Amino acid sequence: MSHKQNKVPAHSARAALHRQQATRAAAQRRSAMIVRIAWITGAVLVAGMIGTIVWAIGNARGTTATDTSTAATVTPPNATQDGALIFGNTDAPVTVTVYADFMCPYCGQFERANGDDLTRAVEAGTVKLEYHPMAFLDEMSSGTRYSTRAANAFVTIAVADPAAALRFSSLLYANQPAENSSGMTDAQLADFASQAGASTETVAALSRQRYGGWLAQSTQQDFAAGITGTPTVKINGTVWNSGLYTAGALASAIEQAKG
Repeated sequence: MSHKQNKVPAHSARAALHRQQATRAAAQRRSAMIVRIAWITGAVLVAGMIGTIVWAIGNARGTTATDTSTAATVTPPNATQDGALIFGNTDAPVTVTVYADFMCPYCGQFERANGDDLTRAVEAGTVKLEYHPMAFLDEMSSGTRYSTRAANAFVTIAVADPAAALRFSSLLYANQPAENSSGMTDAQLADFASQAGASTETVAALSRQRYGGWLAQSTQQDFAAGITGTPTVKINGTVWNSGLYTAGALASAIEQAKG
């Protein structure tokens, strides 16, 4: 018995070949499209990354510039190299040095007990007062940086009118806000400055925080010099703490040092 080989018609073979070619071409187009999409996506991601890096660098530069500007140091013209403001007769027989932070409750106790006697001794020419305004308790004022703002106000007034600055200090301690409160507002500081006799121009300058950088620097300088807490009081260079919170004790110590 003869065996016949099954043959595919010529037109059918050509049609199959066309279908294969079409399928292959479609596959190639899909592959090319996938590659193109992947390339575009990668380019977009790279561009986005570059943009993010450029933004981050620019933002960091901007932040650095702002921080530098904020921390710029303007030294009060009446400040000493070790960070003190001088009040009274520089040739006075007794030198009293005080380190204090306006948010420190113990500084308030010292001021209320001995502040008036100290001011009278300065006005009488008996005492040269070296006052170190410190600002390290900002974290105790609920984010308002009261220590720095109050100290800056004190320094600003002291530059223009030392006597008014001592009256201002007394008013701040007489109305001292509690730790962990928001402290006084700028408006309240300005009001007390006016009550202390500061000029209109000086009061207007308080909110500029002109001496904030100097206060930060001098505070660290005080710590580096061995100050471990406030109030720290020295009489003729020797630490005095036998009556910090006792009325009349500082006046007696000053008289003894004078004699």
